[in-house]
Amino acid sequence: MIAALALLAALQGQGRESLGVFDSWGAFRDAAPARCYAISQPPQRRGGGAFASIASWPRTGARNQLHIRLSRARDPRAKVTLSVGERRFELMAGPSDAWAPDARTDAAIVAAMRSSRSMSVESLARGGGAFVDVYALKGAATAIDAAALGCARR
Repeated sequence: MIAALALLAALQGQGRESLGVFDSWGAFRDAAPARCYAISQPPQRRGGGAFASIASWPRTGARNQLHIRLSRARDPRAKVTLSVGERRFELMAGPSDAWAPDARTDAAIVAAMRSSRSMSVESLARGGGAFVDVYALKGAATAIDAAALGCARR
């Protein structure tokens, strides 16, 4: 909860409208570009500004898109794997970010998040060494729903 409150304070300082804090997840709405999202940071926060978000973009019709900011820059040859409960998903990735390859995978990830207690993102850091970012999912479903409703009112 403390991490969510710190995240809330930082994001509101950037002109975002809070839609609520739900355990370790917050929900926000931005006017420009128009988007709504649920977001959380890993409790261990080792630096790098790691976060996980699920966003909706009303102008493009995109809903519930996953975006992960990794805690470390990854090795360009390394895969990024998201584990949610018993499910594993291979993500597309840039140097420090990862996302689902398609809308169908986004939907499967969000469904898995709704029924799981935690999720983890694994990869290899640039220069070697594995790393894992772990997220608690308590409050995630409510934050995702609040974000979806926030954009539905537009």
